[in-house]
Amino acid sequence: MTTLGDAFRAQADACDSLGSPFMARLCTLLAERLTPDTPLTRRLFDWPGDLTPRGESVPLRLAGALHALVLQGDPLAGAYPPGTVDDASLWAAVSDALSQQAAFIDRFLDSPPQTNEVRRSAALIAVGQWLAARHDLPFTFSELGASAGLNLNWDRFALALGEQRFGPPDAALTLRPDWQGNPPPPARIRVAERAGVDLNPIDARDPDQRLRLLAYLWADQPERLALTEAALAAGPPLPDRADAVDWLETRLAPRRENRLHLIWSTVAWQYVPAAGQARGQALIEAAGARATDSAPLAWFRYETDGATPGAGLSLRLWPGDLSLDLGRADFHGRWIDWRAP
Repeated sequence: MTTLGDAFRAQADACDSLGSPFMARLCTLLAERLTPDTPLTRRLFDWPGDLTPRGESVPLRLAGALHALVLQGDPLAGAYPPGTVDDASLWAAVSDALSQQAAFIDRFLDSPPQTNEVRRSAALIAVGQWLAARHDLPFTFSELGASAGLNLNWDRFALALGEQRFGPPDAALTLRPDWQGNPPPPARIRVAERAGVDLNPIDARDPDQRLRLLAYLWADQPERLALTEAALAAGPPLPDRADAVDWLETRLAPRRENRLHLIWSTVAWQYVPAAGQARGQALIEAAGARATDSAPLAWFRYETDGATPGAGLSLRLWPGDLSLDLGRADFHGRWIDWRAP
């Protein structure tokens, strides 16, 4: 069984690999120095089930609670980036927060982490360009695990690849991943309808929910915060609150003529239980069998697939049930190895 200390060490390694030395340092300190000597810390040590990101994500819950305090101006902010302090000073500030803000942290721990990584839209822009070049039709968007709905606006963002740029001239934000491979083809992007679903969608118009969204961005990665703020300013649609597969069944029931229906998920499909995945795949395949040239269906997945590095990018397209390996991408969208034909 994974101990709390092991979970914090594993999270430290993950944060280090994702370019957050501060989070790696914080999680290492928590692994080494946190003790079950208060009701709050005993709750953490007694947490049932899988404590890692594969389960309850207890380290990220606590780190998110601490960052939420920082974003609200708690004295803990003095020990956080952009400032620098030694380990003893950082731990003293964290210990004070755990003691003085125990009630706030305890409430924050009740809900699982939820992020809406805007940089994943770089891959959505690329696959959208590829699909639009193949099918000159308006899109219908259906996102599974849409969180706050930020990436449902990917057509309003820009992708910059050296001298090439994809997206509207007045884009809400510009993404610049480290890109390997040929660029996607230029094409006109039109969106007729956009919708998403999440078991617990974040309504970013609510200050408390907005704070929770921003708290799970890491304090030493200001670019992520700036991109998320820009995406929020673009007015994302609020996703529906529902089971993803039940919702998908309703989205697939009518065939939308003269539309290209794009279904996607970004590091979310893995959280659908196995039975739900099987049912969802069967629903999509059945809808694909009904697809026509005037009503094509595309299913794009940006998901953990057991390989490394990063996540796999895969696409199925109907009619014809074309399956494509589009390459790989960093979990946070920092780099993309694009292999589309």
